[in-house]
This record gives sequence, structure tokens and C-alpha cells, in this order.
Amino acid sequence: MTFNIHHGRGIDGKLDLRRIKHVIKSSGADIIALNEVDKEFSFRSKYVDQALWLAENLQMNYVFGPTIHIKTKNRIRQYGNALLTRFPIESSCNHPFDFLPSFMENRGLLEVHVNINGKVISCFVTHLSFAPFLHQQQARFVLSKVRETDQPTILMGDWNMRPSSKSYSEVTQHLIDAKSSDGLDYTFPSKRPKVKLDYIFVSDGIKVIHAGPYKLDVLASDHLPFVAEIERS
Repeated sequence: MTFNIHHGRGIDGKLDLRRIKHVIKSSGADIIALNEVDKEFSFRSKYVDQALWLAENLQMNYVFGPTIHIKTKNRIRQYGNALLTRFPIESSCNHPFDFLPSFMENRGLLEVHVNINGKVISCFVTHLSFAPFLHQQQARFVLSKVRETDQPTILMGDWNMRPSSKSYSEVTQHLIDAKSSDGLDYTFPSKRPKVKLDYIFVSDGIKVIHAGPYKLDVLASDHLPFVAEIERS
């Protein structure tokens, strides 16, 4: 599953991380990529460490990859991406996009190596800018990191792009887009989705059985989660 959780605030304006937990748990997903996750960030999310809270309440392992850091007297406020999984995590690395101008929201790529029944899969989580120049540079950096691994790969996140874009064309030269059979993969806005912004891409070593938006609770976030059932081929 890939899910932009909008720091737990739904389209009804209510902050309720329990709804996010319920969506994830009900889906049965084993590996979950999260975007727009707060860690003691501000009053908007009640200073909760959201990745930790979800991991504890879902009884999963997790890694948090901050993209924004704000130091105050009492805490370090952070915001970014996360990965939750039922499987053991062997290693992880957070790659901030600090090679680009920071006049817009900082972004990054979270790399996590997950051990599934003794075999390691490389999982990448990202949230790209909607600004065209930044987006293309970020997408190329992500692909460069993906190409460094020789393990089966899953690349997930909010790409802020459409399937007709140049970035999509570049990504799908190397990875397979986990698309639904009916092509109705729209994930934003959650209540009446009109565009696909959230993607799961896989390498040749992974077979997609089924994929599509998960519509259990359209109020939980401004994005719908996107889910793929996969197996190693």
C-alpha cells in the first residue's frame, strides 16, 4: 500500500489517526508506504510521533524518513515519509533531496531493505514536488538510487504526476506500473478522485496480481491509498 495520510487530517477537517490505522489494518497490507507523516511536528497533529504510533498500534516494524527538520527549544519537529511492515527490516537509509533548491517544501527518498521469508526486497518511498523542474530532477535521482540495487524492488509514493508525463515515461522504462485492470486508478481527491498521483512500481522480479485504489474510508485523508497484491516471480 502507498498512502498519503495528510498528517492524519481527513477531508472533513478532523484529525484522527485511528482512521488511518483502520484503513491500513483492514487492507491486510504487509508493506505500507506513507507520505506527509508528522513526528512531533506541531499542534496540527498534536505533537504525535505518527509513524511510531501507527507501528505500535498495528504491531509492525517501521522506519521514518524526515524531509523537514525544525529545531525548537523543546523538540525537533519533523515531517516526511515512513514505511511500515510486518516483516523484519534489515537496513534503511534516508536520502534527502538536498542537492536541489529548498525554496519549496523539502522532499526525499526513503530506502528500506525488507526480509521476506529469508529473501530481501528493496522498498523505496518518496513524495515528489509538483514543480516541473524540481520534479524531473527528483525523479531522476530516485531512479539512480533504484538502479543501484540488484534486489527485487518496490517503489511507492505520491509522485504528483500523471501517466502522460515525461517522468512517468522515464520511470516505466525501468519499472512496471502496478495498474488496475479497469484503468480507474484515480487517488485524488479522495471523495471524488479525478487524477492518479499515487503509484506503486515494481521491478521485473515481481509479479502484480491485482492493484487499485482502496476505498474503505474516503474521509480519512485527502488521498485514497493505492494497493497492489504482488508475488515474487
